[in-house]
Amino acid sequence: MKFKYITTIIISGTLLLSATSCKKTLEDINKNPNGSEAAQPDYLLTGVSKAVADTYWGTANNMDAGLLWIQNWSKIQYTDPDRYIYTSTSFNELWSTGYSKGIVNLNSLIKIADAQANPNYKGVALVLRSWIFQLLADNYGDVPYSQAADIKQYLTPAYDKQKDVYYGILDDLKSAQTFLNASGPAITGDIIYGNKILSWKKFANSLRLRIALRIADREPEKARQVIADIQAEGSGYISSNAETAQLVYSTSPNQNPISNLFDTRDDYRISKTIVDKLFALNDPRLPVYASKTADATPQTYVGLPNGLLVGDASGYGFTKTSKPGTYFLAPTAPAVIVSYAETLFDQAEAAQRTLSTAGTAADLYKQAITAALSQYGIATADINTYLAQSSVAYDAANYRKSIGEQKWIALFGQGLESFAEWRRLDYPQLTPAVAGTLGGKFPLRFIYPGTEQSLNGASYKAAVASQGADALTTKLWFDVN
Repeated sequence: MKFKYITTIIISGTLLLSATSCKKTLEDINKNPNGSEAAQPDYLLTGVSKAVADTYWGTANNMDAGLLWIQNWSKIQYTDPDRYIYTSTSFNELWSTGYSKGIVNLNSLIKIADAQANPNYKGVALVLRSWIFQLLADNYGDVPYSQAADIKQYLTPAYDKQKDVYYGILDDLKSAQTFLNASGPAITGDIIYGNKILSWKKFANSLRLRIALRIADREPEKARQVIADIQAEGSGYISSNAETAQLVYSTSPNQNPISNLFDTRDDYRISKTIVDKLFALNDPRLPVYASKTADATPQTYVGLPNGLLVGDASGYGFTKTSKPGTYFLAPTAPAVIVSYAETLFDQAEAAQRTLSTAGTAADLYKQAITAALSQYGIATADINTYLAQSSVAYDAANYRKSIGEQKWIALFGQGLESFAEWRRLDYPQLTPAVAGTLGGKFPLRFIYPGTEQSLNGASYKAAVASQGADALTTKLWFDVN
């Protein structure tokens, strides 16, 4: 849904970010006698959606991490992130925004929904909260979940194991379906689906499918049961590009974060890895994903290798390498959360792995590619030509390669989701950064914010003891292969 202006009014919440002394005294004293202490649910919903979408699509997590690690983008200036060089504060934003602006405020929205007898607000809040917890678990591993509902009671919450977080999310999404009712009370403030409850029901099921596959290598029977429950529930999945879960931005001050950054900076280029792949497949999305070089070059679109030293990167030439495509640099470019194409790829994999009895893998795979190309207005004739190539044809004997490579292309721009799926499917097979600092290895997770060691030390140490070293290269529970 497009919007012209958002007043982000959200309850101030701090989880794991503030000291506990004098907390109740300050809360009691620092009250504005002229200000309302009752948050409005529509403002909460709008504010949370915007804040989390900005973080999900923004610099710290997307442009300086996910998009570099899965080699959609590369850096031509200030190349440390492309070489896997980070500090203890590099990954604070997803954590702080996810909890203090996301989870805390959605928990408040759930309480308001109960008080106002409006279950649709509660259902929507559960769906958004589940997505945020999924992002946190996907990227950090073990995170606070069961004690994250009440920051007054749990100022230093324990970390739940990644498996338990995913299981909890699946339960929450199943519950969300019981609250979401198109015939129930109306909601307002929804900048993702324009207050359409049926779309939220499909979004919930699509997230359930995503997470079922996230756990499928570890817990295939649980994944199978989740998918069976979805099919029995009957609302279906996102079923067209028009139903994609996304936040469509507007002009300043509410433009896409990528557009905002490129207004003043010139740090990024499209990665040579994906440019080479698109050329090899004669992929019609190349001029969508990449801009033409400013100076004429033999190939017109030129990618930059990932992880170069600063001098080597700039030596390729700012005007002789391609920025990301103008589609992604536009102020109104959407922050995609779950696309129609992704849902079809997920259904194809579920069918291939006999986790689902709906459809055939090869047919769903073709539908997924068609949806992915149609998303950018690619003509039907060009889509058919693309699908007819042997290099694109579905290989049931190596479905991870077929689905993994095409899904990686389709998820272009969605750095965090693409990073999770690359770890899970192990395709495409990438080469680490040229001048990477991890001994020829890739990052496999975010490191915890440095504040966790000082403000929630006991819980932090317990999580590290359980999960493994708080290092970029520590493999998470769902990442089996």
